[in-house]
Amino acid sequence: KIIQALSLTDSTLFYQLQTLVANEYAATKNIHDNYNKQVAAASENATTIEAERMASLKLQHNQFIASLSKLLSIQQIDIIKDGMTYGVLPKTFKGYEEMILTLTPVQKNQIYAYLLEAREFAMDAESSEKKHAWFGKFKGKINNYLSSEGYDMKKEGIAWKERIAAQQNNNIK
Repeated sequence: KIIQALSLTDSTLFYQLQTLVANEYAATKNIHDNYNKQVAAASENATTIEAERMASLKLQHNQFIASLSKLLSIQQIDIIKDGMTYGVLPKTFKGYEEMILTLTPVQKNQIYAYLLEAREFAMDAESSEKKHAWFGKFKGKINNYLSSEGYDMKKEGIAWKERIAAQQNNNIK
C-alpha cells in the first residue's frame, strides 16, 4: 500500500522498494523487541538501555533513508515516510492551517518543521499508538509555540469548530 502510493511503472523498482520498507519494519521491530527484553530484565539500567535503543533506531533509520535515496526522489521518499506514519503530517499541518487562518509564513514553517521532526521519530516507533504519540508530543510543542506567538489555542479551536459546523449546515441546505 505504501509503495503503491508512488504509482511506479517499473515492477522491479516496486518490489525492490517493497522489500526495503518491509525490511525496515522488521529491523525496527527487532530493535524494539531486543531493548524491551533488556529493560524488563534490568530496570535499573532502563535509561542507558533506552539511549542505546534510540541510537540503534537512528542508525537503522539513516541506513533506510540512504537506501531509499539511491532509488527515489526526495518527494517520493516523503510519500514513503507519510505512508509509514499514516499521513499524520499532512493531515495535521492542514488542520493547523484551517484552524488558525492568520498564520504567517514563518509560523507555518515552524509548525511544518516540528511535524517533520515528529514524522522522523514516528517512522521508527514500534506501534501505531506510539507513532501517534510522537505526533502528540510535537503537537504540544506546536501549541506552546503558537501560544507564545499570541494565539489562544482554546479560542482558535472553538472558532474552527464553529466554522466547520457552519460549513456543514450550509452543505445540508
